[in-house]
Amino acid sequence: MPLTVVLGAAGVAVVTASLWPDNEEKPPLPQTLCHGALSRETAGLIDDGKGGEVSAEQWESKGRSPDYVFKACSGLRANPDNDYPRGVYKLLIEDTSSAPYDKKGSVPLGPGFTGWALPDQAEVTLPAGCAARMGSTSPYITASLEVPSQDEERLARLKEKRLVDPDTATRNNATVMREVATRLAKRYNCAA
Repeated sequence: MPLTVVLGAAGVAVVTASLWPDNEEKPPLPQTLCHGALSRETAGLIDDGKGGEVSAEQWESKGRSPDYVFKACSGLRANPDNDYPRGVYKLLIEDTSSAPYDKKGSVPLGPGFTGWALPDQAEVTLPAGCAARMGSTSPYITASLEVPSQDEERLARLKEKRLVDPDTATRNNATVMREVATRLAKRYNCAA
């Protein structure tokens, strides 16, 4: 009789394990984020120093007229303490009539790219022809990046410390913007 009880209990344990597996399969994570402008790996470079799984929310709008381009994306990171991801960056892709410029104190993105990077923001102008290919009558398409966790004024106001070195953040932002320009130019077949 004791053997039957032991075997019966073992059977319950096996059934329980099959109902609640430890290694639950999750759907695969998307490999591109922000309207296909970023790979998951490159998006992971934008960090507030707290880590967490990378994800994004994206939206777009036709806005004022049918020839207006506006795509936006909020980069998120998972929080270890709760189920609510925190916003880490914002990427905007939009048409503009303003000619490209260099922001004071910024570093250039490198040969073949028109744009600049700072620790808390960056911008790149897509190659000529991208605006028309994306459905805009404006002369330029720009992608701009905002990284609040690197904004010195915001950090001072909140009395927080910067958790990522500014030089590292600038290099990472430049890498991100080069990928954004390259991927969008390839997607819309308007590479220089």
